[in-house]
Amino acid sequence: MTVLGSSDLDVFPLSFGGNVFGWTADRDTSFAILDAFVAEGGDFIDTADAYSAWVPTNSGGESETIIGEWMAARGRRDVVIATKVSKHPEFPGLSAKNVRAGAEASLRRLGVDTIDLYYAHAEDPETPLEETVAAFGALVDDGLVRYPAISNFSAENTREWVRIARDLGVAEPVAVQPRYNLVDRRIERDLIPATDELGLAVVPYSALASGFLTGKYRSTDPTGQPSPRAGTAASYATPEGLAIIAALADVASAHEVGVASAALGWLRAKGTVPIASGSRPEQVEALMVGARLELSVEQIAQLDAASDAFEAARAA
Repeated sequence: MTVLGSSDLDVFPLSFGGNVFGWTADRDTSFAILDAFVAEGGDFIDTADAYSAWVPTNSGGESETIIGEWMAARGRRDVVIATKVSKHPEFPGLSAKNVRAGAEASLRRLGVDTIDLYYAHAEDPETPLEETVAAFGALVDDGLVRYPAISNFSAENTREWVRIARDLGVAEPVAVQPRYNLVDRRIERDLIPATDELGLAVVPYSALASGFLTGKYRSTDPTGQPSPRAGTAASYATPEGLAIIAALADVASAHEVGVASAALGWLRAKGTVPIASGSRPEQVEALMVGARLELSVEQIAQLDAASDAFEAARAA
């Protein structure tokens, strides 16, 4: 188990990404996925009020609704729920009004009294950060949220949020949620030093790079691929990108696990609690194996080197 930052949230070291619920997984399939996740020891679920507003027939909040219905049907509140605010069509941005209204709507959909981990989903240049920080602090003071968190914020604004929280005497964030994986390590330059300095947990999304790091994309042509994220994944299938897959396959073979498990093991070795998802119950096992995988120093270095070569080629 892993404690998130300075909180008392002690979680399984992988969060299941609820972005698939109400999108690539319908209600019944979502229930089966969640059942499989907790049966394997999982207890940390990530969602957002905006999931999945991008689907033409959806309006946002579908993922939270499914998670709430699953908790009610299974009679359990022993899972840690993380959700987010600022991207729902009805509550865009991080004004105090939207932060409060978004939280109340999420609580209703989830069917809970308190959100365990509440993220500011993205920076809002239209709202003073002091207003946002105070709004999150008020939610904690009122018992609607246990801990604030930050997603997609720069290192500079992460530090600024913490400074403002301390000045105001309100709850500080305990976690950040950035994009981070073997084909995107930009946060190592500035955000990771900030999180180390401030004692914040790193809970990265896109852990498998839209499926590329599962090893199923070996061509830059996404035609015929079943996933709606195939185009993004296929863009990584350069010679250097495929060298990462080869290195992952080598590491995976040594542990007798799949490529996806090895990719998640690398993220765990970096001290993070990755978010990963699947649209079918049978995909859950590989995620859980990855969360428990212990890579050697040599294997981490091997994957780092392949990743470095990919980044150098991208920058050239």
